[in-house]
Amino acid sequence: MSLLEAMTSNAVTAFARLITGVRPDWRDALPDRRQRIYFANHASHGDFVLIWSVLPKEIRDRTRPVAGADYWRKGRVRRFVGVNVFRAVLIDRVAETRTEDPVETMARVLDEGDSLIVFPEGTRNMTDAPLLPFKSGLYNLARMRPEVELVPTWIDNLSRVLPKGEVLPLPILCSVAFGAPIRLGEGEERKAFLERARGALLALSDRPGTVQPTATEAVHAA
Repeated sequence: MSLLEAMTSNAVTAFARLITGVRPDWRDALPDRRQRIYFANHASHGDFVLIWSVLPKEIRDRTRPVAGADYWRKGRVRRFVGVNVFRAVLIDRVAETRTEDPVETMARVLDEGDSLIVFPEGTRNMTDAPLLPFKSGLYNLARMRPEVELVPTWIDNLSRVLPKGEVLPLPILCSVAFGAPIRLGEGEERKAFLERARGALLALSDRPGTVQPTATEAVHAA
């Protein structure tokens, strides 16, 4: 990472924490250097930024968000931040123009040793429902790389910080809760797995927070 990229990374992390006052809520999973797929609810373009910013640096440096190419390739600054700072895995969301299967792209990133942040709803949730039905991508990825932990990650309040159509964020407290890791069960079918994963994520939205470990105390060796 270049000096400019490192400075931008620090600035983005500090800004996200300042505006939202966000702290990680490690409810049923501690920070760990082992490879993981963090799957989260999706209501704002800033969702993965918040998750990324609360991870300890040694984990953050090896965690790549999956995001829409149409948004993060638009404009020089946004492209620099998305590609060079976040190292985002950019996916073409229009099936007709894709040249590569998104799940294969994500699997290749896992093969390189990085973790992922994914949003199994497939699009931002602009409805009153707490969570949209999950697309098949999370199941397909879990089936292709069953050894990788899947960590449910609930983001609270960020949609109020950066509502759709707004440019400037509002200073509202947010939290990011991490649940117990899950894996695809042997012989588990797609529908059953997606319902179980969705339930694990929804369960985090209704539970009170817990005392936070410090990053130094909580990061385990793989």
